[in-house]
This record gives sequence, structure tokens and C-alpha cells, in this order.
Amino acid sequence: MREKSLKKGALLYKLKKHRCQEDGKNVGIILRKALMCDVKPLYNLFYEYSNAGDMLPRSMSDIYEHLRDFYIAENSGDIIGACALTIVWESLAEIRSLAVKRSHTGKLIGTELIKKCIDEAKFFKVTNIFALTYKPQFFQKSGFTVVDKSELPHKIWSDCINCVKFPDCDETAVMLKL
Repeated sequence: MREKSLKKGALLYKLKKHRCQEDGKNVGIILRKALMCDVKPLYNLFYEYSNAGDMLPRSMSDIYEHLRDFYIAENSGDIIGACALTIVWESLAEIRSLAVKRSHTGKLIGTELIKKCIDEAKFFKVTNIFALTYKPQFFQKSGFTVVDKSELPHKIWSDCINCVKFPDCDETAVMLKL
């Protein structure tokens, strides 16, 4: 594994490239933090899922604003998956915008992206991670449990106000306690 250290002021953050494995063999998929050049491919990936009703839409502006939150799964220079970890409060973070190109699903790429987000949450000493999802069973395979949305703090609903489905949210809340 190649490792680069990025230093800005007092912040030291290690950026690791991680290669995915399938049946013990390296499949050439790299997990990394997002870059500016990833915004348009991310938008297109999310658009495909939101257009099918499988994910809430993300504007290009929103992707730019939250670019540092994203992990990317890349294969031969092509973005095939993404997932974001957004810190919400002292002990709470949200996994957002998990998407894997349909031609690459079933290869544990989404699971690996979630693991990267969990690792980052641990790095920041976050103790609870939640997601609002249409696929709770997928998150349950990574240790998340279904919770009532009312258990989530009101602060998270600030994003929901702008949602086309507000106030009739049909997503399921899942939570992982670290």
C-alpha cells in the first residue's frame, strides 16, 4: 500500500490507497479520497441512481461543497463507486451517497467503501454512524441496525427540509455504534 502524508498547519491526515480484493486476488480497484476532477463523474453516477428512484439527488454544487467527505472506488481511471462520511456532531456522522455502478455491484465495492468511512469515523473518534437508505439490509451486513428516525437528532433534519420527499421521507434509518 502506498501512503502519502498531507500536512496543512497542525493537521496531519494520512491518505491511503487501498486495492480491493476478489477471491484473494487484486482486482485493480483503488479506494481513495475524492479530487476536484471527480465531481462531474460523481454527479453522473448519482444522477443514474436518483433518476431510477434508488437515491436522493445531489446537485453539483452540493458535491463540490462536500467533496472532502467522499471516498472513490476507481478502476483503470474510471469512477465505479463512491460514498461520503459527513460529520454531523461531536459523536455522530452520516454515511451518504453510497453508489456503485450497476456493472460493478456484487463485488463488495460498496462494503469496502463503507469500511473506509467507518475507519475515518474511528480516526475522528466518532461513536455513532447513521445512514438514511432504501437498502437497510445492505447496511445490516456491515453491522448497522435499523432504528426509528425519531432517535436521530433534529440537527440532521436541516438537510431534509430541501428534499423533494420532505416531510414524507420513505428512507429507513440505520445506525452503527462504534
